[in-house]
Amino acid sequence: MFNAITSLFKHLLDGNDLSGSNIQNPNLAIACLLTEVAGADHQIDDAEREAKQHLIITLLGLDEAQTTQLLAEAEAKVQDASSLYEFTTQLRELSQETRFTLIRSMWEVANADGEIDPLEDAVIRKTAELLYVDHSEFIRAKLSVLGGKE
Repeated sequence: MFNAITSLFKHLLDGNDLSGSNIQNPNLAIACLLTEVAGADHQIDDAEREAKQHLIITLLGLDEAQTTQLLAEAEAKVQDASSLYEFTTQLRELSQETRFTLIRSMWEVANADGEIDPLEDAVIRKTAELLYVDHSEFIRAKLSVLGGKE
């Protein structure tokens, strides 16, 4: 027990990432976040699937085959994930505008079925916090999706 604690502190002092995250692909992290919000209410319908597909193609500039492959990888990753932290740590380096666009995209997926479930809201809220997106920007992103304005 003492050795395990000593080892933990050594890793912390060395600055090692203890999250166990092995995602090195920012595109995969983005796809995972979109997948996470779609599945937050445990009901993924066709509108949410199509929204994820469209947003990945638009945001990342991938073709349909690449997008399908990326989303399949994301769904597998999300199944094994223990927290959103695994997906957000490497995305913090993105520009503020890009992080806002990601949060806005998450709102689009959540609203694709015409209803934002409180669990979807919670996932987006937590993601915004982990990405250091100001609450005012979080609200602006939500209103831009619900109001249909940019």
